[in-house]
Amino acid sequence: MDTSASASSSPLPDADVQLARLAGAIAEPARARMLACLMDGHARTATELAAVAEVAASTASAHLARLREERLVEGLAQGKHRYFRLAGEQVAAALESLMVVAGAPRAAPFAPSTPSRLRTARTCYDHIAGTVGVALHDRLHAQGWLSGLQSGAYELTQEGAIALESLGVEVDAVRRSRRRFACACLDWSERRPHLGGALGAAWLQLSLRRGWLQKALDGRALTLTPKARRELPELFA
Repeated sequence: MDTSASASSSPLPDADVQLARLAGAIAEPARARMLACLMDGHARTATELAAVAEVAASTASAHLARLREERLVEGLAQGKHRYFRLAGEQVAAALESLMVVAGAPRAAPFAPSTPSRLRTARTCYDHIAGTVGVALHDRLHAQGWLSGLQSGAYELTQEGAIALESLGVEVDAVRRSRRRFACACLDWSERRPHLGGALGAAWLQLSLRRGWLQKALDGRALTLTPKARRELPELFA
């Protein structure tokens, strides 16, 4: 008896079952609204997603547990808050395709309530947050200077280490710090990651010394200077 055909086809039932489970998770209207809301790339709290889904908080928690079980969303703890976001680009791509087939309009864009002065740029403990911090995080990746690892940890590429050293970051000294070297820190206002860890702290201090950023005397707000845009347009444009 030739078992090759049956052996090669044996994973199919499991795949079919998993596909049905995923379809069931997405098909529930409240969960579908949550997923559509998260398509803009911003993380949200369970309370915010409950409002979007028009369900009670306890019901939202059950829905989010189902979505996490099917690996459609992931949870992130940030201080005393907990946020949820899509579990990766593949999930977003699959949902986008389904929305095209369904002819559904895109969800309303994320609209933070953070005061504009703090939303633009501010300190998050000892690193840069806000629109400027998120843009910097994205541009470090776009330049090929920062590479992503598992669990939200980052590492500098060889090109990135050389570039940051040339700008004044003492990379070896940062590595010797007794804290995480570099990591994604979920931004409070943007709900997207900015650069945290020892490298994020070193970059803030360098930016202040070089006059690329100015710190407010009475709070967390930072001001991006014309000098930053002039000297580092690839990072601060």
